[in-house]
Amino acid sequence: MNTANTLFLILSSVLVLFMTPGLAFFYGGLGDKKNVVNTMLSVFIMCGLAIVMWIICGYSLSFVGDFAGIVGNFSAFLLHGVKLTALTATKIPTSLYLIFQMMFAVITPALFVGAVVGRIRFKFLLVFTVLWSIFIYYPLVHMVWANGFLAKLGVIDFAGGTVVHIDAGVTALVLAYCVGQRASFRKGVEEKHYNLPWALLGTSILWIGWYGFNAGSALATDQIAVQAVLTTTVATASSMITWMLVEMAFKGKASLAGVCNGTLCGLVGITPATGYVTVAGAFWIGLISALASYFFVNKIKHRIGLDDALDAFGCHGVCGIVGSILTGLFASRAVNPSIALDGLFYGGGFKLFGTQLFATIFAILFAAVISFAIVKLLKWWLPMRVAAEEERDGLDQGEHSEDADYLM
Repeated sequence: MNTANTLFLILSSVLVLFMTPGLAFFYGGLGDKKNVVNTMLSVFIMCGLAIVMWIICGYSLSFVGDFAGIVGNFSAFLLHGVKLTALTATKIPTSLYLIFQMMFAVITPALFVGAVVGRIRFKFLLVFTVLWSIFIYYPLVHMVWANGFLAKLGVIDFAGGTVVHIDAGVTALVLAYCVGQRASFRKGVEEKHYNLPWALLGTSILWIGWYGFNAGSALATDQIAVQAVLTTTVATASSMITWMLVEMAFKGKASLAGVCNGTLCGLVGITPATGYVTVAGAFWIGLISALASYFFVNKIKHRIGLDDALDAFGCHGVCGIVGSILTGLFASRAVNPSIALDGLFYGGGFKLFGTQLFATIFAILFAAVISFAIVKLLKWWLPMRVAAEEERDGLDQGEHSEDADYLM
């Protein structure tokens, strides 16, 4: 066992877990006052639900066996037969790699909560998350990071642009359309943020935790991990400043909520590329991610009738898509010789770019079609949306009430 790598991955795993309560503060602060407790509950509960699911079948379906290059199997149900003390290629225990990947399984479904806060039933969200994990998340982990067909095609995703942000972001889009618009959205009323200092706190926690997310994905204390820290920092700062400048140009002033969103856009956009690109590549990925997200959130979202309450698709979906595609342009073997091809801008031709584009489109369609099917199936026997009066009064009203079954 490599002690340095093991300690590094323990720290990285803790940082990734820390991101989920950070997300709870981020969403809770940006949401409205009447739903803040329900919003934070809906995010934080993923820590328990996703961990239990991962141990029962998630690790097995993701990393054990192979069925048609799409998914693993159930042979390691409850980790049966998994040699937890076996060492990986970077000399860390299999049990630690399992834990690190577990934390990704926690934060990913928490992301799409932001699209539907204030109007989705808690019980529906829980059951949906269970099915979503089994039929979307675990298969995508297998396809990209295990022995799946996307990995064999040469798709690269350093820390989760495809596996985490595209599937969660697209799922947010589907959920938002399926649950329908809020009454305030239909009336054109912009709800006030509950607590912007909370949003800033959540953003800061996410940025700190993201170093575990991105640098930890190197799985070793090496130059690639250092590069991931550097590119994550540069892309995030680039995106933050870009969002601020665009907001000042179009709205006349900067806002804290906008700066927080811009920060998150850079973190999301660089995720698939962070261990593959130069500092210059990170700068441009952050800038382009912020531009794409800003114009979607402010110019396109309302025109297409998308009530994405906290811009889960507008940030994670859009920037995940942008980052995944741009990886095919900016990836460099000089940075990471483990990849087979340079990106288009580094003399590698169109092959890697085309592969990344295919994987991005596939992930979008895969997540969209199956998420929609799961929603339609569940709505046959579970109500999805709270009643109109419950939405009007807020989902926190029943915290001390005996008739608070709408929370379920």
